[in-house]
Amino acid sequence: MSTELEFGSLSQPESDRTHTSRRRKFLALIAGVAMLQACASTGTGRGGASTAASGESAAQERSVDPTTPSPESSGAVSSPRLPWALALGGGAARGLAHIGIIQVLEREGLVPDMVVGTSAGALVGALWASGMDAATLRAVALSFDHSTLGDWALSTRALLKGQALADFVNRHVGNRPIERFPRRFAATAVDLWSGKLVVFDRGNAGIAVRASAAVPGVFQPVQVAGREYVDGGLASPVPVRIARGMGAKRVLAVDISAKPQFQPTQSLGELLMQTINIMGEHLGQAELSEADLVLRPEVFQRSAIDFSTRPEAIYEGEKVMLASLGKWKQLLRATNQSQ
Repeated sequence: MSTELEFGSLSQPESDRTHTSRRRKFLALIAGVAMLQACASTGTGRGGASTAASGESAAQERSVDPTTPSPESSGAVSSPRLPWALALGGGAARGLAHIGIIQVLEREGLVPDMVVGTSAGALVGALWASGMDAATLRAVALSFDHSTLGDWALSTRALLKGQALADFVNRHVGNRPIERFPRRFAATAVDLWSGKLVVFDRGNAGIAVRASAAVPGVFQPVQVAGREYVDGGLASPVPVRIARGMGAKRVLAVDISAKPQFQPTQSLGELLMQTINIMGEHLGQAELSEADLVLRPEVFQRSAIDFSTRPEAIYEGEKVMLASLGKWKQLLRATNQSQ
């Protein structure tokens, strides 16, 4: 069954944390869910010009067939070899494993032609696609204070606004729009009204990641052109099909999802995460079967909000990529020899 997609561009939308130990712990939990559980995969395609008015983002969208390669975005890098994509899935703090995989790929000179991401994958993918090298990406991941991403919404619809996450991303990509990235990047979200999977590949990178990571009930839905968007993982936990739709001949997919049988469900945050885990488990199986190679770092038993073991999570990504390096190189060689 093909997934109905919409492509769009993004521009900037409308824009007291207490110090008690209980609230700080809750903030860390919610920020962890929202920040790295965000879906951030971008598809190619021309979203059209976007405008901002009265604090709201505007964008033009169109439906596309995900099995049809989309036109290259202006940030694409031409290459004589056949293009391949890195598809990064969501999983909150487990998304740190993506960095270890990127470290190995960069060290081996295996740089993808496009990066698509969901949730945690959107955040990590956007930073890397912006030109940040793996060493810097690791340093940022090890040093940032995730509790600073919590901006209380005072709303009946969500706990957090999500603007702090958007600001974090934009600050680290130098406030450049997606189309100015040296590597093609796309972020997925879901249209809250229609339920369609939407792919953003132009405009404000921070807002793209924010929309991709807008876990319902945790982050406020993101408004773009009068429509509201939420976490792309609701429709595509690991965006393999979107990568194919961008023209990738080979797709390296990274699944960092938690396995439901290993997760606690006592608190509100844990219950929300378990809901996402169950949904993602069923949604992701068919789509992952369409990837050429699926990497599953040994992080599925780690808490989605545990940022205390960052080096270990990164190492798990590095370890699984090294173990599969020979197979991936062989697949790339076979693809290029078939030209």
